Parts: sequence; structure tokens; C-alpha cells
Amino acid sequence: MIQEDKQLLLTDLCARLPYNVVVRCTDSDTDYKCFLTTDILHEIQNGYEYYDYKPYLRPLSSITEEEKIIICHMNILSDIFDLFNAHNLDYRGLINKGLAIEAPEGMYRL
Repeated sequence: MIQEDKQLLLTDLCARLPYNVVVRCTDSDTDYKCFLTTDILHEIQNGYEYYDYKPYLRPLSSITEEEKIIICHMNILSDIFDLFNAHNLDYRGLINKGLAIEAPEGMYRL
């Protein structure tokens, strides 16, 4: 069975797959960035431990005024979560749990 923290990460990343999330891939010798792929999701799901994968996400505190206006006009909760995923917002608290990295300003231009 997959560890609880890895399950949370996997669940969150599956919804973000279409949105070009940048992931940091590290091992003892390597540290690089790539886009999230189904291969990475498969490795996380199967407990492949060669690389440590952490997505770059924006904290909720970084929501722009424009995003707030869009959210206020949405009336379906699933649409709000789609917007959060599309804008790479960390609505599950993965940054605080050490499962994600706060994206540098400008990494995800809106």
C-alpha cells in the first residue's frame, strides 16, 4: 500500500497533469526540473524511490485580484478546483507538508 503522504501527492498531481506543472526531480547526484508526466505519476504510485519528486506550486496567499474576481463569479465548486489546478495553486497544503515547493514568482505566468 502507498504511504499516506505519497497518496495525497499522487491524488493532487493526477488532477494537475493537463496543466504543465513543473516538478523538481532529485536524487543523491541530480537536481533538475521537468514537466509532470504520466511516467512520473506511475513511479510515485509504484513507490519507485530513485528520484524524489516535488511539484512547484503557488501558495493560496499568492492569488491575484483577477483570480479572486474569477472565483467569485464561479458557482460550481468543481470549476473552482479546476481553476486552482490550472493556476498551480496549492489548495491541499502540500507546501506546508513538505510535499511541494513554493514556486518562484513568475514561474507560472498567468
